[in-house]
Amino acid sequence: MSRNVPDEAGCLRLLREAGCKKRVVVHCCTVGAVAEEMLKNIDADRRLVMAGSLLHDIGRSVDNSIMHAIIGGEMIERLGLSEELVGIVRKHTGAGLDDIDAADMGLPPGDYMPRTIEEKVVAHADNLVSDDMVVCHTRSVEKLRNKGAIRGAERMESLHWELSGLYGMDLDVIPDIIGEYPRLRWVSR
Repeated sequence: MSRNVPDEAGCLRLLREAGCKKRVVVHCCTVGAVAEEMLKNIDADRRLVMAGSLLHDIGRSVDNSIMHAIIGGEMIERLGLSEELVGIVRKHTGAGLDDIDAADMGLPPGDYMPRTIEEKVVAHADNLVSDDMVVCHTRSVEKLRNKGAIRGAERMESLHWELSGLYGMDLDVIPDIIGEYPRLRWVSR
């Protein structure tokens, strides 16, 4: 595993340098707080998960469509950061996008499914955050269902229960543990 993974302060500097708006930075820090809680019981590379959580939306400095994940992955790659981090950023959307989803959305061919535990933790931590509020997974699942993305909703539900099993309890307890608006160590709201 390559080790070119910035620490939290380095991630925040990269977000600022990329031109991310404060609301994106706060969102990323909230995802980081959720991921940090998940890591208390899920065995994964902490530094990689935290960097992935903080940088997952760096592409929003350029584009707010579904393309932000691809653009963000390219940005991370150009910065010379680890391939594992590139993968986390590229694959963080929902519970991943399969070939059918990618084609339907007009994305270039590629692998958009989280496969490593680090990719899965970051993707699902993002699913548990709406703007800067920590939510239960059912909120994100219903949002996908209402858009007609039934397969994506089912993948998200499956990912939730896979990670809940590793965590040792339903991850929907996280808002109760860290609060809906957790204290953020890296940035103020």
